[in-house]
Amino acid sequence: MVAVEIKPCVYWAGVNDRSTELFEGLWPIQDVGVSYNSYIIADEKVALIDLVKGIKTDDFLTQIEEIVELTNIDYVIINHMEPDHTGIIKIFLKMVPNITFVGTEKTKQMLEDYYQISTNFMAVKTGDRLNLGNHTLVFYETPFVHWPETMVTWEEQSKILFSCDAFGGFGALRGSIFDDEYDDLGFYIEEALRYYANIVAKFSRFVLKAIDALRNLEIEIIAPSHGLIWRNPKKIIDLYQKWARYASEPAEKGITLIYGSMYGNTEKMMNAIIQGASKSGLPIQVFDVARTDVSYILPFLWKYQGVIIGAPTYETKLFPPMTYVLTMAEYKRIFNKKVARFGSYGWSGGAQRDVETQLEKLKWELTEVFEFQGGPTTTDLAKGEEFGKRFAKLLKDVS
Repeated sequence: MVAVEIKPCVYWAGVNDRSTELFEGLWPIQDVGVSYNSYIIADEKVALIDLVKGIKTDDFLTQIEEIVELTNIDYVIINHMEPDHTGIIKIFLKMVPNITFVGTEKTKQMLEDYYQISTNFMAVKTGDRLNLGNHTLVFYETPFVHWPETMVTWEEQSKILFSCDAFGGFGALRGSIFDDEYDDLGFYIEEALRYYANIVAKFSRFVLKAIDALRNLEIEIIAPSHGLIWRNPKKIIDLYQKWARYASEPAEKGITLIYGSMYGNTEKMMNAIIQGASKSGLPIQVFDVARTDVSYILPFLWKYQGVIIGAPTYETKLFPPMTYVLTMAEYKRIFNKKVARFGSYGWSGGAQRDVETQLEKLKWELTEVFEFQGGPTTTDLAKGEEFGKRFAKLLKDVS
């Protein structure tokens, strides 16, 4: 993609990445890609806001040079130190040795820790201003959204909030950089939720705190470091605020059914349970934990109030892929759900003990358990359908 003017003298100069398989070495993006968004304000002084991952150095420098000569850049604003934002920084410093890096006091230390750079740095704090000529940057510290050094940058004249990881999402840009140029935002909203649940959710209280701190700013455009640029900023702010509140308030009424099946017995029961639950009209998402990456499961565990766990006993323990999903849910602080559990066992049970241990850590309320030995009988399947109906009704009746 070529550089795009967002507002007079303010440009997007980012790059798409469709070759990286795992974001942060964990979250699959090979099917959707991701964008690294960088921005240039070309005024009397030139500021570059955010950099990109090192593997995109050539593409990134080409984008910049469509707008300004590298040697004309005066400032690099470091909103966040994570290497997908700063991976090019040592090369950049060699090419523009007189550049001034701008970031929080914690960024200064991280810059030395990650890249052994200890010069050319300007530390800023909330409310500090940097005049570029006809544009003025105002900085706001937003610690733990999602690292301790993170800040956002507001440009006073164009009223653009350069929000770093906040309000971002997975998904390479498909021709346009703006939200209002897509007829169907469903893909990007779904990937924004996946990004939130996997990257940001653990820090939800800090997200809400940051949104509150920025509430009085006049914002016409939100320009994050990943994903779409929002010319309807209220849309993405409202979504992030809603998602962040799920950390401490009831989530949406719906069911995430996560299951694993060794020989098909638990899967048979899952189908009966879904048949019963679906009659409630509640939204239901079903995931096979042995075949679905956890990054696609976490968003719905985050989004919905109800969870049905279907897993067999494996060597007197819980089916290992299910243990992993529940452990990741705990790590991401997905707490306070209502849950029911079913599963099969062969000669001995034991999975339920593991489930109860995990649920205690998660603060999930176990409402019902249904276990059966071997393969389910016709009677068992009928009981499973009623099990699903009861759980869905319980969720619908919760105020």
